[in-house]
Amino acid sequence: MASSVVAAWEDCDKIDTLFILVCTVICWTIVPTVGIAYSGYTWRRNSLTAALPAVLVISICSIQWFVLGYSLAYGPGNGWFFGSWTAHLFHRDVLSSPVGTIPAILFSEFQLVFEATVCAIAVGGFVERGTIKSCAVFIALWSTFIYCPLAHMVWGGGVLGEELGVLDFAGGTPVHVCSGATATAISLYLSYPLFRSKKSPLRTPTHIRLHRPGNSFFQLVSMIIIWGSWLAFDAGTALALNFQSVMALCVTNLCAASGALTWSVMAFLESGKWSLDATFMGAISGLVMITPSAGFIDMPTAFFFGVFGAVVCRQALRIKFTKLAHKWRWVDNGDTFATHCVGGVAATVMTGLFARREVAAYGGLDVPGGVVFDGNVRQLWVQIVEVLVGFSWSFFGSWLIIAGIDCIPGLEVLAVDKHIHEGLDFHETEESLGILVHPEEEDYTPTDKGTIALD
Repeated sequence: MASSVVAAWEDCDKIDTLFILVCTVICWTIVPTVGIAYSGYTWRRNSLTAALPAVLVISICSIQWFVLGYSLAYGPGNGWFFGSWTAHLFHRDVLSSPVGTIPAILFSEFQLVFEATVCAIAVGGFVERGTIKSCAVFIALWSTFIYCPLAHMVWGGGVLGEELGVLDFAGGTPVHVCSGATATAISLYLSYPLFRSKKSPLRTPTHIRLHRPGNSFFQLVSMIIIWGSWLAFDAGTALALNFQSVMALCVTNLCAASGALTWSVMAFLESGKWSLDATFMGAISGLVMITPSAGFIDMPTAFFFGVFGAVVCRQALRIKFTKLAHKWRWVDNGDTFATHCVGGVAATVMTGLFARREVAAYGGLDVPGGVVFDGNVRQLWVQIVEVLVGFSWSFFGSWLIIAGIDCIPGLEVLAVDKHIHEGLDFHETEESLGILVHPEEEDYTPTDKGTIALD
């Protein structure tokens, strides 16, 4: 057995292996940093409970992926929705056999980072209203029944990738549409619960007051880490150190830069002041826009992707500031709908328009390209189908999961009114980050009425 493992290891390319190993380590930092970002958004007394779910994601997803997740997503078989339930159970036979030019176990670890990143973004729907224990159960079920099947459909030989031929380099739909739709489903259920959370006399579903970011320093740290780590996220998706991976890194940085500058300038023109929050949101919108197309577009296209993404996502962000959103208890305090869901949809469709066969060939890929450069009109419709399937699978599946959890005694998903009013950190954890907020918000509690204007 040992000799066969060593022999398979010798067949792997050591430079590619080192490259993906380094990318995996760098990308891992995205997961807890998403929690730091959510902590920066929230009220000071909810800051720790906003960050803690991302830490739970690392632990729960790592175990879930080891036990069953990898087999479901990338196990052998030609199933439309699942790989295999048993082939790689407990990572059986996932050792040094090459996947491309890297060992299978390293490929698995890199893909685990994808699952954990998506999950960390998705559970932002629990921020400021949800209970941590229900969130932990949700993470385990969601990663198994929502993410793994969708990853298989797009990348693991399933119906979207194998049968339809979608172009999704690093996760427009499995990463961004999936996380955004999931967070939206969670948030809507917390506004309109059906089961134990609704029946409890201690819980009153309500709208959470819109407020300034609780800690701008956390946003700054998060922007630095996520922006830098996402370069490795997209470059590593090539699974080899080749010119496609180099191009993926470069277009990712440019798209994030143009998105950040576009959003911050728009905010400045409206308010006359520079906003770190606007810069952070613009960078995220640029990273979202480039993810599915990072291995398929050139630098000029990436620049305009960033500008377009910032404009579209900023307009989507305005929804939560409307009177209608307040009336219908629409909550998007993590801005996952505006950036990841809307941005992910736009990015996936734009990939169908602007993907270039020539750029994909930098990594040895033979793809038909998109509408504009290669005249492949079919690709646009394929990308639209991917978006519709990915959103529906993620939104409705996540809603069913959180509704099911809410039926279990002791796992009510909505926190009680007193805890929400006083701050979840005091009731859900033993610690607090002790973050102060803007002086104008010293007396703020989440159940106060009122909104603020968009930056």
